[in-house]
Amino acid sequence: MTEQTPSRLPTPRVSPSVAPTTNAHLDISEVTKDFGSQAVLKGVNLSVARGGTTAIVGPSGSGKTTLLRLIAGFEHPGTGSISLGGSPVAGDGIWVPAHKRHVGYVAQDGALFPHLTVGQNVAFGLSPAKLDGGRRAVAARVEELLEMVSLDGAMAKRRPHQLSGGQQQRVALARALAREPELMLLDEPFSALDAGLRVATRRAVAKVLNAAGVTTILVTHDQAEALSFADQVAIMRGGKLAQIGNPFVVYTRPADRATAEFLGDAVILEAWMEGSLATCSLGGIPVRRPPAQGKVQLMLRPEQIRIAPDGPIRGVVVDTDYFGPETTVRIKLGENAAATAEPGSSHRYPGGGEIITIRHWNASITRPGTELCLRVVGEGVAFPHGD
Repeated sequence: MTEQTPSRLPTPRVSPSVAPTTNAHLDISEVTKDFGSQAVLKGVNLSVARGGTTAIVGPSGSGKTTLLRLIAGFEHPGTGSISLGGSPVAGDGIWVPAHKRHVGYVAQDGALFPHLTVGQNVAFGLSPAKLDGGRRAVAARVEELLEMVSLDGAMAKRRPHQLSGGQQQRVALARALAREPELMLLDEPFSALDAGLRVATRRAVAKVLNAAGVTTILVTHDQAEALSFADQVAIMRGGKLAQIGNPFVVYTRPADRATAEFLGDAVILEAWMEGSLATCSLGGIPVRRPPAQGKVQLMLRPEQIRIAPDGPIRGVVVDTDYFGPETTVRIKLGENAAATAEPGSSHRYPGGGEIITIRHWNASITRPGTELCLRVVGEGVAFPHGD
């Protein structure tokens, strides 16, 4: 299904957070795409290293699937260009059809042919005439591909409906690998699986693609999936890439508040920036390369706020959500929390009463009404006020 970008989404501020690769397999330059009067892609630039794994993550309607379809050759870009292996495949009057791009594509539901066996599905892109040994060579290749995706060769005789969801996705991957693609496109391939199977299948697929040395692009709306699967993450919002970088950078140093809140839980506090120190209701927090001085918004991840017996900040547990290995804890800061005043102004940031959310593993010490001592670890990220 083609994605469209809702008009209410704000236009992101593009962050060139990663240097262009010197060994690019895929280059996308100023690509746009409209469907009727709806602008879906608004000047996308992306470079993917050969053999690397990139995750494109964003909310529904941000343009992720449309971008993937342009790379695959299922759609023509409005403007801009796309190159594979240094050769242009779209744009500037050039068009290379999908079947000549050496690109594999795995859809969300696997898209297996229900009337064919597993073996026939995998062999769909193989030609007996092009393999030494004819049909026997095809059968051997099918068995090899099934083994590659950790499936028993005996499954070749089954029909797709006789397999689990995770097995079907592995068959779809084997079918895509049969044509020996140089670039693999994965369009939300794990979204229909339950949580445990999703993680296991994702790991298996990543292992296979990495071993084969196939350049891979994963499209997903699952932030954790993007951060764990790829060595480069591109956040798409409103038809543009808001930030591109390695998973650690985009999570710990998001380009703007919208990106910060999309990639995970974020504690946002009013703060006063002076030099490289942001003073807020949690005290003085160091900030690397602050974007502004004076009034700012400070972002911390919940895991940075720790419960500590000697912590200088006090707060009372308001309520909790228990998730097994961790508990989400909402805390109302006490009146003894740090207060900040703007120089020459009577305005003071809250010295208490703000409610923040943290995470903790021990539910027994985070019961509602319990007073806790807190300490902040690591650096914060500051955004200009009003972002």
